[in-house]
Amino acid sequence: MPTTRSRLLRASAATAVLLTSAALLSACSTAGASADGAAPVSDAPIGAVDLSGVCPANIVIQTDWNPEAEQGDLYQLIGPNPVIDSGKKAVSGPLYASGAYTGVNVEVRSGGPAIGFQTVTSQQYADPTITLGYANTDEAVQLSADQPVTAVFAPFEVGPQIIMWDPATYPNVKTIADLGKTDAVVRYFGGATYMDYLTGSGILKTANVDGSYDGTPANFVAAGGKDAQQGFATVEPYVYQNEVPAWGKPVAFQLINDAGYPIYASALSVRTGDLEKMSPCLTKLVPILQQATVDYYTDPAATDDLIVKAVSEFNNGWVYSAGVAAYSAKAQVDLGLVANGPDSTVGNFDLDRVQKIIDIATPLFAAQGKTVATDLAPATIATNEFIDPSIGF
Repeated sequence: MPTTRSRLLRASAATAVLLTSAALLSACSTAGASADGAAPVSDAPIGAVDLSGVCPANIVIQTDWNPEAEQGDLYQLIGPNPVIDSGKKAVSGPLYASGAYTGVNVEVRSGGPAIGFQTVTSQQYADPTITLGYANTDEAVQLSADQPVTAVFAPFEVGPQIIMWDPATYPNVKTIADLGKTDAVVRYFGGATYMDYLTGSGILKTANVDGSYDGTPANFVAAGGKDAQQGFATVEPYVYQNEVPAWGKPVAFQLINDAGYPIYASALSVRTGDLEKMSPCLTKLVPILQQATVDYYTDPAATDDLIVKAVSEFNNGWVYSAGVAAYSAKAQVDLGLVANGPDSTVGNFDLDRVQKIIDIATPLFAAQGKTVATDLAPATIATNEFIDPSIGF
């Protein structure tokens, strides 16, 4: 199964290294317990939104990578005196909504190396204490038969994944389709479904794509601008110009979304079988997520400080500077990655767009011998039931 959010891996600004796969997170204590097994404790009075009684006492959110600004809305939820657990690669604390305590705890867990690079969905099914987890739309299609999940909140309106290239080498290339008309080799993490779409639709030539990308800048730099590479609009453009001295100049890119593959990236999802019993909680929790998204991108500085501190204390080889965090938060807004949908609401799903991904991805998975749920419908893998339409940017 594809790694959901493989990232640029760096040991320092000058040297690239591969992260070592970490052991899987050990099973948490029973649902409703905090990170150390005790009920969450806060001296603050419960505010206008009371999640106690309808939600788990410890709401666990599983992400797909180390802490980063793309997860800012989640870290925005954590109230005063957060606990950074470098062993579990998790950050927890009282869950706050618009500055007030909600009566429960929230724990944001890292993915990627912290869960052995497996999919978040697989981790959700292995650990029933996880309340919500990230799932791209195409991944939800892929796993719909055996590990179905339903997305309840879309943190991204547009997915941040890109193909990038050197604008000096390819001055006439403005899109991925333009790049496909050149002889550039395009490196990516093998197994990515979007690449099957790009090659299957003729946007890129199969002979020119290389699934050996390892997350380091070494090959891109060594090619001197001849090769192209996958990346994220929220990371690589800043890092390659400012934190990879061997490159030290701009890169050009196009969003994969804009090449015709409009997944909802990192959609917060529940196990489909838990949707009904989780409904009372989600009715109150999802609007909090919506408002936290608006609040974070309005003023991300304090939350970014927590993210950078968590990365430092985790100390697992992932490097994330304050400069990257600030760039990422701004780029997400400037590029429209985080925004209202076609209406005035943040976090909701366009089910016609979900259907488009079902239509694109289902035959791609069939060609790989993977079974998708029979008669899969958009409402099975995404719902706007819990969205408050009045909350938006």
